Order: sequence, then structure tokens, then C-alpha cells
Amino acid sequence: MPVDPQLRALDIEIPTQPEVLVKLSLLMADEDVDLQAVSALVETDMALAAAVLKAVNSSMYGLRGRVQTVQQALTYLGMREVAAITFEMGLRAAFPPAAELEPVWQRAAKRGLLMGRMGQMLGVDPWAAHSAGLFEECGKAVLYRHAPGHYPAMLRAAGSDTELCQLEHTAFGVSHDALGAALCESWGLAPAAVASVRHHVRLQAELEMPAAMLRRGVGAISLLAWSLMHQPERLEEICLAMATQAQLDETLMLRAARRVAEQLQNAESHGR
Repeated sequence: MPVDPQLRALDIEIPTQPEVLVKLSLLMADEDVDLQAVSALVETDMALAAAVLKAVNSSMYGLRGRVQTVQQALTYLGMREVAAITFEMGLRAAFPPAAELEPVWQRAAKRGLLMGRMGQMLGVDPWAAHSAGLFEECGKAVLYRHAPGHYPAMLRAAGSDTELCQLEHTAFGVSHDALGAALCESWGLAPAAVASVRHHVRLQAELEMPAAMLRRGVGAISLLAWSLMHQPERLEEICLAMATQAQLDETLMLRAARRVAEQLQNAESHGR
């Protein structure tokens, strides 16, 4: 999809989607996804395949044996999670390595995993949920690449993403949530994922979904993941606030959030 002309006028470059991810998106859109085709596609890019296997073998997934091939990863973790890891590595590769961005990528991996699994439990498109989690903060990487000299100072100065957005607007005329949504659109992510990325800062600050926001389930799951990662003591409050707005069951939301948090904690404990 084309990037918003207003963003183009700001002369902030949105990276193009790597060809391997374009092809992977087409495979994932097929109702009968071919596992061998996905495996072969990822393995055509040796650097990408190596990065995927490194991620799969990390403590986050807690696998009992070391995975040696992409095909094995698909067998152990399933199509969605391996495809999402591939997208994660492709997204990272679109930006220059930077120590300041490492926390962004680490949160992306954890948030994507939490959101994808919660989406699966709640009957909300798990691929859209997982990809929304991966891309939620990608606008920060866009701005870092655009202004590596002074954007890191903004990241350090901001006490919250709401404050960061204000600093970004002052400096660049746009904030990372809008840029992240633009990148999602240009890379062809599902509308629900785009909307979640676009509105995530407002949701965290206000617990209120914009009236125009459609497909609200992914946005609600984004907020649950944020609570688990940053303010777990507010999980019940957030479930209550989001349930009616997203037309989800509050009890099921709370149960799903706690279950995936426990899964991740057990995996990380096992993988140490």
C-alpha cells in the first residue's frame, strides 16, 4: 500500500519490505499453507534462516532440543510462530544495528509471542495479533534511522511513549505510532494490525478505543500484552475496560493473558 502523502512530505523514509517477506506473506495468505514451501523460502536467505534458528533456540521458546533446520522449527512451533519470527528478523534487518534499538526488538519479540498466543485463545486473528505485536514500536526504528544523532536522546528523555510522541511531534512533525502504522500498511499487514499499531499509545494512556477504530480485538490484546510486560498489577482493570469495547469476554481475556504469561515464564525458566 502507498504511504500517506503527508508522511512522504516529511522526507522520512519508510523502508521497503524485503522480497522474501513479500513472498512469505503470499504463502501465509493461502488457506492451505505449504510447510515445505515456507521452509524452502526462508532457507533461500542464509542470513535470515540463521537468524530465525537463533531466535527459535532462544530461551523464550524453551524447546527441549536444539533445532537445526527451519523445517524442524516449523514442526516444533508451528507455521504462525516461525513465520512471525521470520518477519521479526526481516524487520530488524531493514534497519542498521544499534544498541539503542535492542530493547525495542527484545520487547517486540516478547510482545508478538504474547499477542499471537492470546489471539489464538480468544478467537482473534492470531497472525494479525502476532504481527501487530512485532511492529508496534517499529516507528521508533524509522525515526532512529532518520535522525541517529539526536533521536537516542529523545528515547532516554521520555518517561513514557505519550511523552515520546510529544517530543517526536515537536522535532519531526510526526510520531512513531503514525510512522509504525505507515510501515505496516506499506508492508501489507492486516488492517487490524495497522490499527493496533496506530492507536497503541492512545490506548495505553486512556484505555479508550477511538470511535473510528474497527477490528478492535487486536488492539485489546495489545493492551493486555502491554500490561503483562509493564504493569501486571493493572491486568484485571484493563480486561474490564477492554472487554465491552472489543466485544470480548472479560473472564476469557484474563484467563488467556495469565496462561500465556505462565507459558512464557516456564519456557524462559526451562531455556536458562
